[in-house]
Amino acid sequence: MHKIKVLIVDDSALIRKMLTEILGGDPDIEVVGAAADPYAARDKIKKLNPDVLTLDVEMPRMDGITFLGNLMRLRPMPVVMISSLTEQGAEITLRALELGAVDFVAKPKLDVAQGMQDYAEDIRAKVRMAAQVPASALECRVRAPVAPVAPKLSADAVLGAAPGAAHPPLPLKTTEKLVAIGASTGGTEAIKAVLCLLPADAPGIVITQHIPAAFSGPFAARMDSLCALSVCEASDGQQILPGHVYIAPGGRHLLVARSGARYVCKLSDGPPVNRHRPSVDVLFRSVAQSAGANAVGVILTGMGDDGAAGLLEMLQAGASTFAQDEASSVVWGMPGRAWQLGAAQHLLPLREIAAGILARVAERR
Repeated sequence: MHKIKVLIVDDSALIRKMLTEILGGDPDIEVVGAAADPYAARDKIKKLNPDVLTLDVEMPRMDGITFLGNLMRLRPMPVVMISSLTEQGAEITLRALELGAVDFVAKPKLDVAQGMQDYAEDIRAKVRMAAQVPASALECRVRAPVAPVAPKLSADAVLGAAPGAAHPPLPLKTTEKLVAIGASTGGTEAIKAVLCLLPADAPGIVITQHIPAAFSGPFAARMDSLCALSVCEASDGQQILPGHVYIAPGGRHLLVARSGARYVCKLSDGPPVNRHRPSVDVLFRSVAQSAGANAVGVILTGMGDDGAAGLLEMLQAGASTFAQDEASSVVWGMPGRAWQLGAAQHLLPLREIAAGILARVAERR
């Protein structure tokens, strides 16, 4: 059986040693080399032909982001970023995901006694997953243009209808309609692709993306700067309004509850579900209970099966449901499982999901 060949790129000799030991402990992975900077990495990539690269962000002579941009342009390959869990690290990592990195993990803690087993399992799983991402998916992401700041699109423009055509207008002043989106690996870019195609008068949107606590705020701010909707990190008790997007804080579950005729965000520090907090299943189940047939559920690219059972509950409660198709997904785990369960009524490429959402909302007006 072919082992996954990994090249580690990090300027810290200690981190290189730790990652070599962690990844080398997996029978499916072979660490074929390590490099202290991008120039050494470039030569070793040519010589060793690795399947996956782990890449540090901050390195001498050339930073990881510059190197990643060059690499994805000249030789696209699966890259897992090694990031610091800080606000600055979050901004850089989100940029790396835009440039084509498959996923990221935190830098390993030098105190090996603190949660190292969980960390080892996490990074090994992400390397194994990255090795399965087809080159076509990476090339597609590299070719995709950077999304511009979204104009104030009308619903007709997104749906492809001619201005003034017989198309029911979206409800502008109601909280009755609700859209719930869940994603994991590859989800930050998939969410951006959907939000940038939605108009400013779209229904309220709640999102759970598997993301660390330090990253959810910067991610929300990044989405707010790119799309016509108002995007924020959700807070407890916050009313859900049309034209607004609420992203689950990293490390906390996001739920939707009713307060009279209004929808409100509820945050929970309950135990992880499907190994995740926030969990997509937790969000979808709360939407099924609080919004029922007034909701639209969307499950995007991601590793594992979180959200599939919750999407089925939304469908059974009368909601319209979508899953991203395999060809446009970085990892077809979560949407694939939802489709296998019969939880998704519609299987669509990423570029068509925004129009699908709006069409269902218009039909149920």
